Amino acid sequence: MTGAPGTATAAHTARTDAPSWSWWREASGSVADLGVLVPIAVALIVSNGLAPTAVLLPAGLAYLAVAALYRLPVAVQPLKAFGAVAIAVGAGADVIAAGALLMGAVFVVLGATGWLDRVARAFPQAVVRGVQLAVALTFAKIAWGLVVDPSAAFVRQPGVAVAAVLAVALAVLLLRWPVLALVVVALGLAVAVVLAAPDVAPGPSALTPAMPDAAAFASAAVLLVLPQLPLTFANSCLAPADAARQYFGDRAARVTPSRLALSLGAANLVAGGIGGMPVCHGAGGLSAHHAAGARTWRAPALIGGALVLLALVAGRGLAGVLGAFPVPVLAALLVVGAVAHARLLRDVRGWAAWSVVVVVGVLGVVVNLALGMLVGLAAHLTVRQLTGRQLAVRQLAGRQRGGRR
Repeated sequence: MTGAPGTATAAHTARTDAPSWSWWREASGSVADLGVLVPIAVALIVSNGLAPTAVLLPAGLAYLAVAALYRLPVAVQPLKAFGAVAIAVGAGADVIAAGALLMGAVFVVLGATGWLDRVARAFPQAVVRGVQLAVALTFAKIAWGLVVDPSAAFVRQPGVAVAAVLAVALAVLLLRWPVLALVVVALGLAVAVVLAAPDVAPGPSALTPAMPDAAAFASAAVLLVLPQLPLTFANSCLAPADAARQYFGDRAARVTPSRLALSLGAANLVAGGIGGMPVCHGAGGLSAHHAAGARTWRAPALIGGALVLLALVAGRGLAGVLGAFPVPVLAALLVVGAVAHARLLRDVRGWAAWSVVVVVGVLGVVVNLALGMLVGLAAHLTVRQLTGRQLAVRQLAGRQRGGRR
């Protein structure tokens, strides 16, 4: 009798220490989050004048660091709110660099204090699930936008090529064969290289160390950093740690909010130093990697190595290649990630929890995630107080009935 629990524990440990994986599935999973990375990277290069090498190099290095630090397919994504505002207002490279440096400094400090781990333990799970719903809906919204109104940065999208790649992209959704993600991305890249052949040039693009002045830091703090902080806190520290535990169990012990803050903070200090693209550890990216087959450190190592290689070997021609990448492929990857991330809500039970989840998720997409979390926290406290009162009333009524008997 005493041996059974030990045997079960040993079997569980063996499963967590030796996950099922293959190089094909890891390679497929490694490219699954390009639907988020490529559109923002292209827009920052074309609209904001960032150097292609500076955009991809920090992301690649961060993925390599993720492989070593977490041993799991933790995602590296562009800062979405930060990037959207920077693109919309036409922020210069100096302002973007200042914002990356500020984000890096803030999250290195938060991670070093360990404060985020304490917050995560006290944070209501329903609010975390609401954040994850908001991310899933955001992925779907971005995918829809790419299909119906793609950015002007995406050029040379001939109908025949788009239709052919879209047909294969749909197969990713209809056929449950994760390696298809790798096939689709490879086809999309081949189409992009052919279409952008005149622009392809070897070697890195020029890197210029960022030297933002006080005015650039002030603009970045107000326009870029303040809107991004709540999103990064929720979606790059709290939510991915929770998602990693759901997907990988004990193997996710290293993936804590404070460690995520430290690694994304360090990555942004590097990005800011070379005038590159600020990044985070978006929870939706982890779901996308996992849905397409990634299970180990090999997936982030593969995509990280590929991004570093592209940045250093082909950086000069990347603007044309990325801009010619078939948009339907990116949209399909986003939809796969959205569906996978929405599945994290499967453990939500009861009207009280679902009401909080829906409030946070909808407000997070329609308005912003900061407001969604604040309203969600208020709703959680209100619902808990109401249910507590109802329980107290029922207990009192039960005691009164018992006393009369």
